[in-house]
Amino acid sequence: MTPSATPAYRRLSVEERRSQLLDAALSLFAHSAPEDVSLDDVAEAAGVSRPLVYRYFPGGKQQLYEAALRSAAEELRQCFDEPREGPLLPRLSHALDRYLTFVDEHDTGFSALLQGGSVVETSRTTAIVDGVRRAAAEHIFSHLGVPDPGPRLRMTVRMWITAVEAASLIWLDEDKQPPVEELRDWLVEQFTALLTVTAGRDPQTAGLVGAFAGEGRH
Repeated sequence: MTPSATPAYRRLSVEERRSQLLDAALSLFAHSAPEDVSLDDVAEAAGVSRPLVYRYFPGGKQQLYEAALRSAAEELRQCFDEPREGPLLPRLSHALDRYLTFVDEHDTGFSALLQGGSVVETSRTTAIVDGVRRAAAEHIFSHLGVPDPGPRLRMTVRMWITAVEAASLIWLDEDKQPPVEELRDWLVEQFTALLTVTAGRDPQTAGLVGAFAGEGRH
């Protein structure tokens, strides 16, 4: 007997199959609100049966959505993980490039995620989103070289992260205008402006603003 031909497909490992299902779910959640996506939709997108989806996510749609949300959240966390090299503001621009690319590619899902109100929203999903915000803040403090930020600096950075989220949602609502490069530069300028205002009330922030001014002279 001659050796059999290579099969047209191979059996996926547990992790590979799980990743396949998550990728399919993320692609759907990226362009539809979570409540508009069914397990049948996910099964069809992945090219598998509905029972197979349940085998990997016995908690059904809620478990699948939370797993997909964690996967998206991890991608967003990495956006601000820029190498700590060179001037700060270009680093921030690079991080925003990645963040806004994610927003662009996951427009409807991003809106549903941040605006809330989904039928599948729970305290766990809210905690996942809040974790992204906190991770972004920690990355920014690391970029600033401030291991122990004071309350005014913490508030300023968190305000800016909120502004970035709000601007992203409005940008999507305005048919992605202005151009993304202009939006990115504007958000960087807002970051500098917020720090400058805070510097008038906080010596720690004033020292950082002085460092930015020094960068601009080099």
